[in-house]
Amino acid sequence: MRQRSVVKQQRRGRVIAMSAEELTAFLAGQHTCRFATTGPDGPHVAPVWFVWDGQALWVYSLTRSQRWANVSRDPRVAVVVDDGHHYHELRGAEIEGQATVVGPVPRTGGEDVRELAEPERLMAAKYFDPPEMIHDGRHAWLRITPLKMVSWDFRKLEMG
Repeated sequence: MRQRSVVKQQRRGRVIAMSAEELTAFLAGQHTCRFATTGPDGPHVAPVWFVWDGQALWVYSLTRSQRWANVSRDPRVAVVVDDGHHYHELRGAEIEGQATVVGPVPRTGGEDVRELAEPERLMAAKYFDPPEMIHDGRHAWLRITPLKMVSWDFRKLEMG
């Protein structure tokens, strides 16, 4: 059974915060996030592909990676997705949460895991042509359940 998380509400910058619909559209359009974990020697940040299902962020991670080793020891993670070149077009989201392994490790595709149907459909549609999920026996799924989310869209500011 999937737990429903209670996400801390954004207080600062409410004027530039994205609505749930804006955030979902933004995350669907972005291809790379920066995924931060904590290892024995400190922080580790790596760019990864991701999908957002409206409730959680999903990452199809290499199981033989520093990221995977770190999450296995400490499931607390942070993710940043951002876009824009000039100040008045900057937008993004920061998510702090818990990473949970979902499904078999590694994922071979031979297993029917109902909870992975939507993330795999989203991942295939976003990154693969034709839109079919690729299982290579080296990756497995991490679900990042947000505990805190902050978003910004500077395009909402009136620029004088």
